[in-house]
Amino acid sequence: MITRTRLSALATTAALVASGGLLTATPAAAAVTCNSPWWKAEYYANTTLTGTPKLTTCDSVISENYGLGDPAVTTLPTDNFGVRWTLTRDFGSGGPFTFTAEAQDGVRVSLDGVRKIDLWKNNSTTQKKTVDLTIPSGRHTIVVHYVTWTGAANVKVAYTPRTSATVDKVRPLAPAGFTVAYDETLNKVTSRWTANKEMDLAGYRVYRRLTGTTAWSRVGGTTSPLTATTFTNSPPPTGQAYAYEIRAVDKAGNESVGTVDLPITSVDRTAPGAPTNLKATLQSGPRATLTWTAPSATDVAAYRVYADGVLVDTVTDTGYRDYWMQHGTTYRFTVKAVDRAGNASAAAAVSLTTEGDWVAPAPITGLKATPREDGVFLEWTPNRELDVKHVQVYKAVQEEDGDGNPFWSAHLVEYLGPEDSSFLHGSEADGETVIYTVIAVDKWNNMLSVSDPDMNWVEVTELGTPEAG
Repeated sequence: MITRTRLSALATTAALVASGGLLTATPAAAAVTCNSPWWKAEYYANTTLTGTPKLTTCDSVISENYGLGDPAVTTLPTDNFGVRWTLTRDFGSGGPFTFTAEAQDGVRVSLDGVRKIDLWKNNSTTQKKTVDLTIPSGRHTIVVHYVTWTGAANVKVAYTPRTSATVDKVRPLAPAGFTVAYDETLNKVTSRWTANKEMDLAGYRVYRRLTGTTAWSRVGGTTSPLTATTFTNSPPPTGQAYAYEIRAVDKAGNESVGTVDLPITSVDRTAPGAPTNLKATLQSGPRATLTWTAPSATDVAAYRVYADGVLVDTVTDTGYRDYWMQHGTTYRFTVKAVDRAGNASAAAAVSLTTEGDWVAPAPITGLKATPREDGVFLEWTPNRELDVKHVQVYKAVQEEDGDGNPFWSAHLVEYLGPEDSSFLHGSEADGETVIYTVIAVDKWNNMLSVSDPDMNWVEVTELGTPEAG
């Protein structure tokens, strides 16, 4: 005895639990719409498939075994009934497909009204046929007619893409609905697109290129195609403009053309390289002069100059002058390049040590002044400090200010060597009382002021008769 699969509940309006691919059932009197790619199945109580269908359902697949009876006991006869399945779907780019049909009894398969399989006869065994077809891109309609005359009843119809790389040379269509959104805070580009219609789709690949170039880099689906329709990527944070596009890839390895390119400009968080060849030169004063070589980055806007970690200036040139320093001190200078986005480079560093001190040599001692006919002869004890560079001889005469108040007015009369201990200041012997001093000056130009209270002055009256006032 042959076991039969019976679906008597198809005569009701209730949805069925999937059984043999039959998912929903509706009486013929009700309108039925089946969403692609589901089949619309219409059951007839005849083999000509004419008149009003006794039953209309939606099937996910065509794979039925009715045994020796009708699919709906109360609706169709045991023998001599028929079913028409209709499906319209988008095949994307199309390509090579294999159609298979097997049935007991008759089955016909048509594509866009053209019959591709015709096994229309009463058989006592299941008959089968397979055909390879090339389906054009876009939407197409498949219609399957099936009848059973007498005996056992079964039918299977399927269509599948051929995914061999040697057979399938058809590119999938480019994905639709492509958008990008850029989050500057996170430096994240989120790409979204609509699912492709290809039946042999393997997935998607995301590409990025630098604007102005033609070289694309695959940033998503690098090892295997993406199966989702969204992808998040972090572009280099260099402040440069990039273009993104999506491409579909099928199971044969064919890749679609790219979508329209969508641009983003990344946030600039990349610091330029540090300046090179930083040099510090000691000038008199003492002062420091810094020079350096600019980094290769083209967006450098300025340089920050630091002395011992303290910002002293921001300059646009590759040099800095006249940083005044203390004697006998080591300074560490650093310079950083700053780009237009405010990113600072690593620091280039150099150290510079000054010599000397800020202490003036001690006052000259033993100063004597002897008047002579040819001037005033000065003698003193040389200052033996090692850093004395020279000595300066000063003479002061007494004058009166505008209110008649007297004051001493000093002026420099000679420079002498650090070892000199005497000097003849030639002057007119006019009996005038004057004062002299000798001041030691060190290598760092430190010296006592003529008004310093520690300064040793010596008074002398020149020979001769004072001139009448």
